[in-house]
Amino acid sequence: MKTKIMIEVRPTEIDNMGHVNNAKYLEYMEWSREDWYNKSHLPFQTFADMGIGTVTVHISINYRKEATLGQHLTISTEPIRIGRSSYVLKHEIVNEKDELVADAEVTSVTIDLALRKSVALPEQLRTRFQSSGS
Repeated sequence: MKTKIMIEVRPTEIDNMGHVNNAKYLEYMEWSREDWYNKSHLPFQTFADMGIGTVTVHISINYRKEATLGQHLTISTEPIRIGRSSYVLKHEIVNEKDELVADAEVTSVTIDLALRKSVALPEQLRTRFQSSGS
């Protein structure tokens, strides 16, 4: 399942160069990931009830085009790969002209919250990848 959120670039997100600060793109993607989990019926509490947490372990991001104050951006999230305890979500950020602003692959790992060690993906999460054709 691919999900999308829309945001408007705010003044506090602009750096000295007059465009969105690079760290803000990661924040936008985090908001979009949370939305993906919620729309996938896997909110944080569902994982916590299983004694499982998700930890981001790697982000590969490409900054393609600058975004500026007041622009409306759409951030999409979709599952692309799974492993035993890891999974990868793909993000794309596009502007109002449908131009690609940034894209990234975010690798996360599921961990046992008590032991703080990786554990196999719960079936509820694995299913979200299988249903997306990944």
